[in-house]
Amino acid sequence: MKLSEKLIELRKAAKMTQEELADICGVSRQSISKWEADIALPELDKLLILGQTFNCPIDILVKDELSLNSIKETHLCGNNAVAEKKNELYEGILIKESIDDDSILDFITVHKIELWHAGGKPKYWTALFFTSSKRDFPSLISKVMIADADKGGNWFVDFKAANEKYIVFKNKILKYHIGNQAEKDYVCHECRKQGITDAEMNWAE
Repeated sequence: MKLSEKLIELRKAAKMTQEELADICGVSRQSISKWEADIALPELDKLLILGQTFNCPIDILVKDELSLNSIKETHLCGNNAVAEKKNELYEGILIKESIDDDSILDFITVHKIELWHAGGKPKYWTALFFTSSKRDFPSLISKVMIADADKGGNWFVDFKAANEKYIVFKNKILKYHIGNQAEKDYVCHECRKQGITDAEMNWAE
């Protein structure tokens, strides 16, 4: 079964219109129509939202050889309930060498792993492309970030949730709304106080 067919089946089972699904995913109704007509494919962040919305693993959605075993009914208090779930979804890149307690990995889903040659200390970084639906994830990750000159210095991790960008150090959580330059300037100022250079602040939004 193709992704397009699964989306139609899931959306109809949830008694949702294309307009309602488009609103949840932050796209136009035409985009939903193209996904369902197998003309275009959703990007990764949209697939994550679709998986959360329909309570369906992403691999089930994207692999043609995997079928939907069953469709669960979802009882929502309008679109705001789904939007709230979307806002709880954090996504970003975590350098494994930046944490001192691997138990934090229990609260993330890793979608891709890359090995980066950093040339510093440590020489190689293990980059984990992750998402997390743990509501207090920023607080949890701040407790395990490394701040030690012998272990690479004052590490931080950056990730986002909806339109909020998080920059998290050891026991310090900074965030700003994407597009709000005053908030971003303040966060960058605080990062400089942590010893972070401007070149290190070119995080993706």
